[in-house]
Amino acid sequence: MSGPQVRVRSPKDLRHQRRRRSHSCWDHLLIAPLWPKHDVNLGTLLRTCDAVGACLAVPKLPWVPDALARGNTLRRRTCVHWTGHDPVRWLIDQKTRGGTTIVGVELADESIRLADLPPARNRTVAVLGHERTGIPPEALDQLDQVVEIPMIGTGASLNVAVAGSLVLYRLAGLV
Repeated sequence: MSGPQVRVRSPKDLRHQRRRRSHSCWDHLLIAPLWPKHDVNLGTLLRTCDAVGACLAVPKLPWVPDALARGNTLRRRTCVHWTGHDPVRWLIDQKTRGGTTIVGVELADESIRLADLPPARNRTVAVLGHERTGIPPEALDQLDQVVEIPMIGTGASLNVAVAGSLVLYRLAGLV
């Protein structure tokens, strides 16, 4: 017995199913790699933000604007929130704003598994730490929730772009 024939959607089909323009800032779901290490990861996260309707929040380090310009392969306007030079201060401002949940992506005793993370029901900021050192201790107090991505291999963690993309899809309720 043969199974059903797989029909791959054409670029024309995809254009008709998707938005014609970039989404405006919905300010509902933000991914915040506040201690970025590699510029290529920012471009990947920008594409994921477009895919799920999220915004990217990044510090205005000297190399970040160029990294975003290079990484934006969509060639369309994207939603970027600039956090300033003090990521912890920015997190405090988000927390005091009210109605915002701050979720850290980190290996911690109090973390929940990614599969148990519910979709965002209110404004949510997902915080990503440095690829080598994670979220700094002074920022951990600002987190409302911590999520970890279970792994069975020998690696300690995923890169920021992959981890952020997985968490964004979960928070957006798309997986």
